Amino acid sequence: MNEEKDNKFLKLRLDMVNNQIIKRNIKDKNVISAMQKVPRHLFVEEAYQYEAYSDYPIPIGYGQTISQPFIVALMTQELSLSKDDKVLEIGTGSGYQTAILAEIANEIYTIEKLTELFKKAKKILIQLGYKNIYFKNSNGYEGWPDEAPFDKIIVTAAPQYVPDALITQLKNNGIMVIPVGDTIFNQKLLKIKKKDNNILKEIICDVSFVPMVKQ
Repeated sequence: MNEEKDNKFLKLRLDMVNNQIIKRNIKDKNVISAMQKVPRHLFVEEAYQYEAYSDYPIPIGYGQTISQPFIVALMTQELSLSKDDKVLEIGTGSGYQTAILAEIANEIYTIEKLTELFKKAKKILIQLGYKNIYFKNSNGYEGWPDEAPFDKIIVTAAPQYVPDALITQLKNNGIMVIPVGDTIFNQKLLKIKKKDNNILKEIICDVSFVPMVKQ
């Protein structure tokens, strides 16, 4: 029975990648490979497991969601990850995006403010055998100064502005991908590059993320 379920989830996962990822112009082979491999259904409650590979976000409790698969793929591709990268993730959430990052980059430092989500994500990621993920239950606005600088930074909740601490903790020639906006109806996904210590911003697309919690 478990093998039958595993095969069903594998088919759903491959269909997701073929129909939602590759057909929407995601070309990064590392991103495609990671999304073919990581069992997305394990990062949601059992009642939602057969929906996990659908083309929309899924609730994970505490007012949070696991992002739509395409958005995960797009944000990861925009980071231009390499196997040597040290990455800061703000908003561990379900842990799914964290796993995708960990499949590609060298070290992932992930921060989650909500303690219950933090515990659940850490547990599943350890169970899946990831050794290159470091966890912190803290406020994402402050980043992780003790481990800075980072080659890449990804933020999976939307602040009203780009936190100064994250700009400071981004390496020269580094890339940050972050949704920014004061409401869920007014958010832009930004790609920020630090080049010769100048900050260059590019709008990728409109998005709708849960707000980034400050307090």
